[in-house]
Amino acid sequence: MLPALLFLLTGFAAHSQASLSGKIADSKTHGVIPGAIIRIADLNLSASSDSLGHYQLKSIPSGYYLVEVERAGYATKIRSLSISGAVKQDFELDPSLIQLNEVVVTGVIGATERQQTPISVTTVGYDQLLQNASTNVMDAIAKAPGVSGITDGQSITKPVIRGLGYNRVLTVNDGVEQVDQAWFDEFGIEADPDAVNRYEILKGPASLAYGSDAIAGVINLIPEAPLPEGQVKGDVLFNYQTNNGLMNAMFHLAGTKNGIAWSARVDKTMAHAYQDPYDGYVLNSQFNNFNVDGTIGLHRKWGYTQLHVGYFDMATGIVDGTRDSVSGVMERQVAYPDLNGGAPTYEIPTHQEQTSYTPFVINQRIRHTKIVWDNSIAAGDGRIKAIFSWQKNQRQENNDPTIPNTSDIYYLSNAATYDLRYISPQSGGFNFSAGTNGVYQSSQSLGTLLLIPNYNFFEIGAFAIANEKIGRLNLSGGIRYDERTFNGIDHWVDSTTQAPVPPNAPNGFHEFPGFTSHFSGMSFSLGGTYDLSKTTYVKANIARGWRAPNVAEAAANGVHDGTVVYEIGDPTLKPETSLEEDVAFGVNAKDVDFEVDLFNNSISDFIYAKGLKNSMGQDSINNSLNAAGLGAAPVYKYTQGQAQLYGGEISFNVHPADLSWVQLATTLSYVNGGLLHAPDSTKYLPFVPPTRITADLKFPITTQGRSIKNLYLKAGLLSCFQQNNVYQQYAIYNGLNTALTPFEYAASKAATKGYTLFNVGVGGDVVSKGKTVCKIYLICNNLFNTAYMDYMSRFKYYPVNYTTGRVGVFDMGRNVSIKLLIPLDFTPAQK
Repeated sequence: MLPALLFLLTGFAAHSQASLSGKIADSKTHGVIPGAIIRIADLNLSASSDSLGHYQLKSIPSGYYLVEVERAGYATKIRSLSISGAVKQDFELDPSLIQLNEVVVTGVIGATERQQTPISVTTVGYDQLLQNASTNVMDAIAKAPGVSGITDGQSITKPVIRGLGYNRVLTVNDGVEQVDQAWFDEFGIEADPDAVNRYEILKGPASLAYGSDAIAGVINLIPEAPLPEGQVKGDVLFNYQTNNGLMNAMFHLAGTKNGIAWSARVDKTMAHAYQDPYDGYVLNSQFNNFNVDGTIGLHRKWGYTQLHVGYFDMATGIVDGTRDSVSGVMERQVAYPDLNGGAPTYEIPTHQEQTSYTPFVINQRIRHTKIVWDNSIAAGDGRIKAIFSWQKNQRQENNDPTIPNTSDIYYLSNAATYDLRYISPQSGGFNFSAGTNGVYQSSQSLGTLLLIPNYNFFEIGAFAIANEKIGRLNLSGGIRYDERTFNGIDHWVDSTTQAPVPPNAPNGFHEFPGFTSHFSGMSFSLGGTYDLSKTTYVKANIARGWRAPNVAEAAANGVHDGTVVYEIGDPTLKPETSLEEDVAFGVNAKDVDFEVDLFNNSISDFIYAKGLKNSMGQDSINNSLNAAGLGAAPVYKYTQGQAQLYGGEISFNVHPADLSWVQLATTLSYVNGGLLHAPDSTKYLPFVPPTRITADLKFPITTQGRSIKNLYLKAGLLSCFQQNNVYQQYAIYNGLNTALTPFEYAASKAATKGYTLFNVGVGGDVVSKGKTVCKIYLICNNLFNTAYMDYMSRFKYYPVNYTTGRVGVFDMGRNVSIKLLIPLDFTPAQK
């Protein structure tokens, strides 16, 4: 079917070949610039300037494209060009250590200057990633303005955008929606940070482009672009971190020859338990993951076709916070046949166990396999973009030491995504895109504990997006309609063993009645940007998004593992709909740039879990599964209300052109979110991050020797304010009460204290005979080993340490990261 579709698409292709060539020079000296990269992002096509500054891009389908030219030490040049036939275009680059212009590809018709899109977008580039330390793919961006993360140790960070997370934030990886089980607290993103070259974070409803689950925004994990024709390059990366013993090794190699581009990568990461000043080793926070991926693509005058295959495999421990009452040391859960009748118990771990890289029970294993087929086919001066994927997600959790190799939770999912759209040619200042995209997922619960039924769903959406440029004004808008059909599969279990049984069997319990729900949603977006001058601009946008209920919200019927509540879903829930208004003002000048973004987000039919009461007005308790050890749990049922979130971000950067040895980058993020007309216990939404300020002072050292280039020093701080707006029902949801857990109960009702962390870093390139031998990055986070507990941590109400009276498990202490990047270049010498 897919080859037939490709053949059909190529029937539309215009077979006239266009090209772009010219010369790259320094704007001040007018000397040639070799090694500059000229890229057309929409075509996955690039070229490199030769020793004389000349470049040539061939096999370009005729059309209107955004062309970007970049070279280290120069500001990126961006220009829109109509390319038909042989086009000559020279570029002059301005010397600069700062990149003021950026091209974004998320949620837009085609590659667009960030300043020209009305949607709020934050980017994190590869150099920023190298110059900072992190432990997982979302931890790397959790301090970007407007972004935070719900953490479950060092291996799992669930992204939150402007106070919303879980299924309200959509992750795009390798060009397609990541389809997994984002509804669960302890489920992170199955992607490897070494495979990400750049992050684009779209803040605000993105349902227009992506459908359901993008109601809060999109995080786009973008891999490296194909290399220019004739190049064969790669790199080897090593990373070691002192706090957790993290060791990471990555090998990557890529090349392009005769229009055939390829890439291959393999990497391995492992870390033992992290340490903090109060808890010592946080037992069972260790993890290890393996990633391998490869890409091959063909570029011709009709466009390109590309196939990507990836496999990610992670094993991670799950911290439960149990401690020895005398020493306060975190204990390990074990079971021995000749002790206590084989029942689970706890013991103090040895130092070898505290520094083990192998997770203990409780642990997870997560695997994600993906195949992506990406195509761009010329259709006259427009093009057809078609991208398809198949994804397999496997999540297993083993939490019983008496049967350590048996998965209590095992979700197996197969999914397919599709995105087919037409992108029109530019006509004056107008162009548009129209198409359809969606997803199919089928999931099975294969573990011994069941919270959700087996299910499948199919979503299809149709959309149209248009842009119009009128002088300094850029208008953008569109409309979309989606349909989703969700099927929950009928399921009976034995109430004593939880094993599947036929209907009406002895001890039969109808845990999941079968049902079919139909959801639909209308989305739109309308906004614009206006250049007040060459350096100042304003933006405004209004957008409506939607989100269909996830499987837990629609169909849960069981104890939510990791909490102690019995959750009940409701298949009659309505989809959430949001209406968000955004305004922004920005300056993009030679010596300073800043942007102020403000938003107000109103969500109708917001879905949340609400505790049920019995006839006496007390908490409803479910005991139906006591025989299996799963009962005696407060009952929560998913319901709906009205929510509102508002706030904004400020980015302020100083980079004086005449003082090139100093740069200052600062951000402020603020969000307030709650339920309207709700009692005090539920009026604040859980996991809305506190106000946060970041500041980084960087000193590029321009006078360097022959052996060291691009040397820099930097120092920074991160300050999180106290969070006073606390979700009061967290205590019940986690089984906290005044009788058995008075310390934890009190902590869950009180404000979470703020904190300030300092970090420093140094790095540079080691050069020999004019070539870079390696790049070295040294980073120290939490310089003063401050003991702190972030409000977004799921460990903050873990069991009290009776030796200190402190509740919860603290975040990572001082951590020194050392990175060594060795570039490889097997490109044949130019004749």
